[in-house]
This record gives sequence, structure tokens and C-alpha cells, in this order.
Amino acid sequence: MWWPLAAGLAALLIAAIIAGLLAARRRRAQRTAIPVAHTGYLRNLPSFRAVVRARRRRLAIALAAFTLAGLAAAGLAGRPAERHVESERLATRDIVLCLDVSGSMISYDSEILGKFSQLAENFSGERIALVMWNNTSRTLFPLTDDYAMVKEELSNAAKVLDVDLAALTTGTPQTQQLLDLLAGTTALPGTSASLIGDGLANCVLAFDLSDQERSRSIIFATDNDLQGTPVYQLAEAATFAQERNIRVIGLFSPTAEGGSTKQRADFTEAITSRGGLVFDTGSPEAVDSIIDDVTSQQAAELDASPNVVITDHPERLAPVLLIGLVGGLALLGWWRL
Repeated sequence: MWWPLAAGLAALLIAAIIAGLLAARRRRAQRTAIPVAHTGYLRNLPSFRAVVRARRRRLAIALAAFTLAGLAAAGLAGRPAERHVESERLATRDIVLCLDVSGSMISYDSEILGKFSQLAENFSGERIALVMWNNTSRTLFPLTDDYAMVKEELSNAAKVLDVDLAALTTGTPQTQQLLDLLAGTTALPGTSASLIGDGLANCVLAFDLSDQERSRSIIFATDNDLQGTPVYQLAEAATFAQERNIRVIGLFSPTAEGGSTKQRADFTEAITSRGGLVFDTGSPEAVDSIIDDVTSQQAAELDASPNVVITDHPERLAPVLLIGLVGGLALLGWWRL
């Protein structure tokens, strides 16, 4: 762009014109001066000295303003810009957070969402989704890399789920917030709940772009307390995920109603026998281990040549140039230097 150089030249030209005008004025004043005898004592008068000091200060300020303008013009002539390399290679890790919100899990879900939030804070570029399920499922947010939105949604859901079910009463704002959050997770009639296999199968179906090679993972949190007859048994749903090259990472949550030794063993066998991993929600190493496992998977990349992008930033110096010029000219006109 040519205009920074033009701005610099204009600033130098203006400064030269001003210097020429001042010199001409000084020469004209010298030619028209009338000698007056016995005026030397004026230099010793306090009032005269004060006027001289004020004049010098004003001149110094004006010169400083023009110097600042000159430096800004020189900087603009140098074309301030940022240079970085962009590549169309896209990290293609997709992660679905899959949360059991049945009655036996509600009291534990707030803590689990806290772990999900910890996981999200350590990802960069991955797309994340959250699916909640009981006897049916609801997608709270689909796959996205908008981490600000992810953090906000996880935080809001954690606050709503941080309740004592026994203390809730119908018609209170807290109860309504909980019902709104869980809407769509209990759509089936009857008393069935916590349909584990169906929950996992629905999370498998949350992935898009099936025609692309992507690294896909499900972080599956439940107490494995099945109440009813699901369409998919847990082992069948795990096989369904395996057939689609989706890695399942189980977060087993022992609860008051579920989480027995047999339930944990069945959960672990169904997940690990199909290439997945299982952690306890209370394990201090769970978050770090999950992050290591997800990031260790080779993300597919799309071949593309990197591009060097140069972004001009004249806005950093242009205001300084303008302020210096206008300020200097204003001082000259106001103080009549």
C-alpha cells in the first residue's frame, strides 16, 4: 500500500514548510527591528524572564509534537504489519460428551460436567458436542469449536443439575429450570429409564461428516443402572460405535442406586473389549488420562499448502501522526510562535 509512504512524505513536507515560515518570519522581524538604547536591563526583569521561559516551553512542546508526528510518519512508511502462516490443514478430532441424566445420576452430573469442562479447557481445535439421555436423548449443543459457548453451556447445565431432587417442589424456578434442561430425555411413555445402550447409540449418531476421515471419540458417563428394555444393549451399542471407528471412553459413576461391582464389570467389559477405556469419575487421574488418550490419536489432516498472510496495521500509528500534526499546528497558531 502506498498511502503510508505518502503520509510520511506529507508530514515531512509540512514540517519543512513550517520551518521555512518561521525562518522567514525571523528574518523579516530582524529587518524591521528598531534599535532602542538602554534596554539591557529588561533581560533581568522577573516578568521578562517568565515570558521567555513560557515561550521556550511552548516552543519545546510544539517541536515535540512535530517530532512525534515525524516518527509516526517514518513508522507508517515502514508499513507496520503482522505476518503469519495459515494452513488449510484442519485438526479433525470430534468428541461427543455423552451424559446419563437419569434419576440415579442427577446428583452426580454436576460434578461430571465439571470434569467435562476441564477436558474442554485442554482441547484446541477439536469439535465438541454434549448429548444428554435418559430413556431418549437430547443434544444440548452439536459438534462445535466455539469454546466460549461450550464453557457457558457446561457451566449453566452444571448449575441447574446441582440440586437436591428430594428437596425440589413443583412450581419453583429451580424445578422449572431442571425440567427445561431435561426436556426431551424422557419422551418415551412408561417407567423405563437409564437405557444405557440406547444412550450410547444416540451419541454415536451425533457425529456428522461421515464421508470424511476424522478422529472420533465418545466420553460416556453413566452408572450403568439399566431400568427398562432398550433397543440396544450396551454391548451392541459399543459394537455399533466400533464399526464406525468411534473410540468410547467410559466414565463409570458409582451411585446410591447403581454402580455395583457387577454393573461396573459389565460396563468395563463392554467398552474395553471393543478398544475403549474405562475410568471412575472419582479418579484424580481421569481427566489427564482422557486428555492424553484423545490427543494421542492421530488427527486426520487435509492436504493443503500453507499461505503467508500479511495484515497491515496502520491504525497503530496513524492516530499518532494525526495528533502530532494537528497538535503542533494548533500550538503554533494559538501561541503565535
